[in-house]
Amino acid sequence: MSFNEINEKIGKYRWTICTLIFFATTINYLDRNVLGLLKETLSKDGVFGDDVANQEQYYSWVVMSFQVAYAIGMILAGRFIDWIGTKKGYAYSLLGWSLAAIGHAFGHTTFTFGIWRAALGISEAGNFPAANKTVAVWFPKKERAYATGIYNSGANVGAIFAPLVVPWIASHWGWEWAFVLTGAVGLIWIYFWLTSYSSPDEKLAAGKLSQAEYDYIHSDKDEIKENNGAGDSRVSWGKLLKYRQTWAFFFGKFLTDPIWWFFLFWLPAFLGGENTRKITEHLNYLLSQGKLTLEQFNERLAALAAGKTEATLDIFKEFMTYPGYISWPFAVAVVYTVATFGSILGGWLPKKFINGGMDANKARKLSMFIYALFPLTVLLARELGEINTWLAVFTIAIACSAHQAWSANIFTTVSDMFPKKAVASVTGIGGMAGAGGGILIAWSAGLLLKHFAALGKIELGYGIMFIVCGTAYVLAWVIMHLFVPKFKQITDL
Repeated sequence: MSFNEINEKIGKYRWTICTLIFFATTINYLDRNVLGLLKETLSKDGVFGDDVANQEQYYSWVVMSFQVAYAIGMILAGRFIDWIGTKKGYAYSLLGWSLAAIGHAFGHTTFTFGIWRAALGISEAGNFPAANKTVAVWFPKKERAYATGIYNSGANVGAIFAPLVVPWIASHWGWEWAFVLTGAVGLIWIYFWLTSYSSPDEKLAAGKLSQAEYDYIHSDKDEIKENNGAGDSRVSWGKLLKYRQTWAFFFGKFLTDPIWWFFLFWLPAFLGGENTRKITEHLNYLLSQGKLTLEQFNERLAALAAGKTEATLDIFKEFMTYPGYISWPFAVAVVYTVATFGSILGGWLPKKFINGGMDANKARKLSMFIYALFPLTVLLARELGEINTWLAVFTIAIACSAHQAWSANIFTTVSDMFPKKAVASVTGIGGMAGAGGGILIAWSAGLLLKHFAALGKIELGYGIMFIVCGTAYVLAWVIMHLFVPKFKQITDL
């Protein structure tokens, strides 16, 4: 029976729930991306101090306050949501990060911005544990990766949507309103969540869910029948850490989440560097051919080093016609757009395997192995960039798409292995590991690229980082397989 036939026969209320968590994830990434988009505006306004020489350092402190709080918040949020229940836990989390996002409008110093950024990090951490628990409650195993892929694609949609609205709001009404209006979107979501969400048992009793769809949701014979409400026999962290399944998810997230963070923070810098290198090569060629005087050559190099200012605008228009030049904001949008499709298709493949008769464990493992291979294409990014920068963009887009497909499935392994009452807690443990790995890769990449930049060979630094990015998924898959040869559900929690 096809996907549409199933929905027509039994109902599709579960997809309404999936739509809600998709929008929550979109809002999550919309709110967290505002800071980066307004960095230059905030710097000019003195938020990161008046001394230009120290602004980059102060900005990094604000960014780090989010990352550290997010890592801590992940493990706390998972525990909190398993304790208080999905409906209240998700609402409190989104209320917290919406107010924190709005609070940035009232922070005009590095310290106050750091406080609001930490508040945003610790409250935004509730999104994925709550979303993952929601999927575990509302979907059978065969559809969980697909549902996860759909809601997880909201991360890309938020990253694409933010550059379209945030600069416009800031330029017309001021940067404070950019934080206020994007933060306020979450408050609207809370209304729809509180009026639409409850457990399948409650929806069945209220006549909002058909018996056929209810039975389909609970069609996995190996799962323990649980009360999906709040406070049902909490499981301690200590007990969870005794299971190999917890550590499989921990290391899987620790090794692969940082790759997404690396592309998120360094992709614009890499593409901007590729532009600079291509333009410099072409300027040297024009100089050698006598098509450019030494004075014009130096003028253009100075313009390239200075950035896009009014004084160099005409020269930058000329740069856009040079061979190899790309618009890196557009290129980044292309990467995230491709990644959106990867997230959705990532959940579709194991569903197709299961519908074809494959065991759910084998379908999940095989899908994850396939997705682990695609990031290896990024090993060619630097070499292909020598030929054409767009070739490098497409290899990175494939890697990011594969990451989102991998992410849709690794989240689903938690509900494959743990009863619903522990899903948010285990998701939080793995999320904390991933956020910690993100901090580690930011620190390592910074040192590595600084070293090779000083040698005038920063492209070698990126080459090393691409090796790390390309091989991390295969390594993670092997480690997870060694810890857990089969994703069977624990029955003694």
